[in-house]
Amino acid sequence: MALQGLELHHVALRIRPGTEDATESFFSEVLGIHPDPGAREIPGIPLFWMDVDTAQVHLFSVEGTSEYARTSDRDPFVQHVAFGVPDIAEARAELERLSQTYWRVGRNEDLQLFTYDPTGNMIELHQVGTCRCQSTSRLDRG
Repeated sequence: MALQGLELHHVALRIRPGTEDATESFFSEVLGIHPDPGAREIPGIPLFWMDVDTAQVHLFSVEGTSEYARTSDRDPFVQHVAFGVPDIAEARAELERLSQTYWRVGRNEDLQLFTYDPTGNMIELHQVGTCRCQSTSRLDRG
C-alpha cells in the first residue's frame, strides 16, 4: 500500500559548532528566511528553526554523535527530511507490514519514527498537527 498523505514538514541540517551566528545571518540576510520565534529549545543543542513558506529548515549545531542518540546510527540530530502523516499509528503499522526497519522517539501522538532510505538518508515521520514545522499547525498550538 505505502504511506499515504505525507506533508513535507522540515529538512534538518547540521551546522558546525562555532558557526551559529554566521549561519543564522546567512539564512536571514542572504536567503531571507528567519527563525520561528516560538520554537522550543533543546538542552545542549544550539538550534534554529527557520521558517520557509509553510515548512521549516531545522539547523542543529552538533558535532559527532549527539547526547540524544541511542546509538551512532539512531541520532535524531543528523541531517534528515521530516514528513507529517495523518495517523502515526497507521504509519507505524505500514512500516511493519513492509518490513521496513525503523526506530522511534517519544510516544502516543508525539511519536516520531525514523527510518533510512536505501542510500542512507534518514527520514522522520510524525503526526500532523503535533509540531511547529508547518505554519498552519502554529495557529492551533500558539
